[in-house]
Amino acid sequence: CCYKNLVDLGLELSFPEANTSLILVRKVPMCFMEREANELRRKRQPITKCIVEELIQEQIELVQTTGGRARGTLPLTFLKVLASQACHGAIKFNEHLTLEESCGLIEALSSCKLPFQCAHGRPSMLPLADIDHLQQEEQPKPNLTRLRKMVRAWQLFGK
Repeated sequence: CCYKNLVDLGLELSFPEANTSLILVRKVPMCFMEREANELRRKRQPITKCIVEELIQEQIELVQTTGGRARGTLPLTFLKVLASQACHGAIKFNEHLTLEESCGLIEALSSCKLPFQCAHGRPSMLPLADIDHLQQEEQPKPNLTRLRKMVRAWQLFGK
């Protein structure tokens, strides 16, 4: 009952007649392969088999608990893979970007519904300094000595 939904998501399975307990995986979603590539780049164990097994188990439990009536939502397994990919591929603090990369990032973020948090809900950006008030005479100037000390502390202990 969930076969078509899985095919629509990019997972193609076949069930050999000779062995009723065997499921052959013919195709996996691209996001699973990208996650696998990220893990291998980090010198970790392959994970696609585990992810596919988790997805199949999730679908079995869904069929058992709902009688196959619950459809139309993205399986939790997909959400976890996509959230992990989003965070692992993120630009990290202290990573250098060109001006073009920075402008492209800000432009892309401006079209997001939640640009200030990651897929897990953690903050994705924080203001480092508010320089808008520097143009106005009556506003206090930032304590540059204190900021320099904070930067130096970060360089020494923050990495």
